[in-house]
Amino acid sequence: MDRLVAATPPEVFSVLCDPQGHVAIDSSGMLQGATGEPVRAAGDTFVVHMDREALDDLPEMGRYDVTVTIRDLVPDRHVSWTVLGRVRPQIGHVYGYLLEPAELPDGTAGTRATSYYDWSDIHPDWRAAGIFPVISEAALRATLGILDRTVRRGYPRG
Repeated sequence: MDRLVAATPPEVFSVLCDPQGHVAIDSSGMLQGATGEPVRAAGDTFVVHMDREALDDLPEMGRYDVTVTIRDLVPDRHVSWTVLGRVRPQIGHVYGYLLEPAELPDGTAGTRATSYYDWSDIHPDWRAAGIFPVISEAALRATLGILDRTVRRGYPRG
């Protein structure tokens, strides 16, 4: 799904490359904080502090950390990542954003931001569980709205 965002691709990209930006635009409520520096290349990592109680599906997981590893990074165009947590086997899903320059209705520069997730290569054990994707398409769409608001209003950096 995509949305027109009232900011340039470099402005949007800077939020998506900053661990605190991930927390700021999360629509699930699971991302509680992050530790690490803004990413600059594929292979870079940061830690996200999670709270599964926000979804009320597995509250026994409580608070835990995951490591976000950047898979693709093309400045101002594309960023994707995998999430490595404490569950075994690892799930194997990918989240990402594609960014394209776009003109806003008022004629100013903006960005067409496309959010995606890819569950096609998840581990067979998780596929058999039938519980994925955890985050709905509606939640991804909400994240795009929060992204638009965040780049226009700013976001707290840790």
